[in-house]
Amino acid sequence: MTAPIREIVLDCDHSGAPKRFAGLVAAAEPVVLRGLVRDWPVVRAADNGPAALVTFLKAFHGGGVASCVAGHPSINGRFFYTRDMTGLNFGRRDATVADLLDQLVRQANDTHPLAIAMQSAPVREVLPGFAERHAMPLLDPSIAARIWIGNAISVATHYDSNDNVACVVAGRRRFTLFPPDQAGNLYLGPFELTPAGTPVSMVDVDAPDRDLYPRYAEAEKYARTAELGPGDAIFIPYLWWHAVRSLDPVSILVNYWWSDHALPTAPVQAMLHALLAFRDLPPARRAAWRALLDHLVFADDAGQATHLPEHARGIMGPISPEMRRDLHRVIAAVLQSK
Repeated sequence: MTAPIREIVLDCDHSGAPKRFAGLVAAAEPVVLRGLVRDWPVVRAADNGPAALVTFLKAFHGGGVASCVAGHPSINGRFFYTRDMTGLNFGRRDATVADLLDQLVRQANDTHPLAIAMQSAPVREVLPGFAERHAMPLLDPSIAARIWIGNAISVATHYDSNDNVACVVAGRRRFTLFPPDQAGNLYLGPFELTPAGTPVSMVDVDAPDRDLYPRYAEAEKYARTAELGPGDAIFIPYLWWHAVRSLDPVSILVNYWWSDHALPTAPVQAMLHALLAFRDLPPARRAAWRALLDHLVFADDAGQATHLPEHARGIMGPISPEMRRDLHRVIAAVLQSK
């Protein structure tokens, strides 16, 4: 039995809303922001049906093409692996927003439609002028919007290496979230072959195979779910696992990714390097390195070097931009020598 995601309503006409939202981000807990973008013109257009929505979006003419994914009706909208795990169960092609919307409307009443989606397309490239009319009230304007358009499809459980605010524009979407510490119970797929860049869970949250994935029952204890409609938004914290299912024939979402870290993807590369460096060591050596890493990298007290004078703490203390550049050069030199 999953628990509901916490819900709040932010008064974005009040100057305190961004500050309150910053506190939610700092807490690193997911939250549904009901009605956050209810006043967006595109949401009001969607209220009048698919035809009005398509007309509204086509007014932002001149947009470029973006990569789209398409799968046979037999996949039931689930973009995933082939049965033998040698490939993916969908193909790719380029399309404009207008072309994709026309196809969605044409097959909206089909019993077994082709699964199609434009995923994570830069709004400024595919819908010029859209971002200026649809401001995100909680974030800095420099944070770029991305758009997701499709029909009743599902995206496998995955994580993002950034904080994320996702705003539902048209159709309903169901979100299922798991905290980062449940990775071991989600049965991760290959890192080398992924549907969209990051590893995904092999478990179908809508129909889990409990015999094949018995530890998933533990992950379910910590799962949180919410269904969002047009105008609603959700904050998904950094590295929280999330599965997303679109529930309607025409479904649109606009999202914003951002990070306060100078190199938001660097931890992924560090983890891959750690796999090479530590995983195949004998158990005793691996345990020794785990203790050192826990002390130097993952300890919460930040007191690893207080016994040293400040001038002698080096990388055990605060890492300056100059130290960061030096460390980059050292690591690059080591990797290049392998």
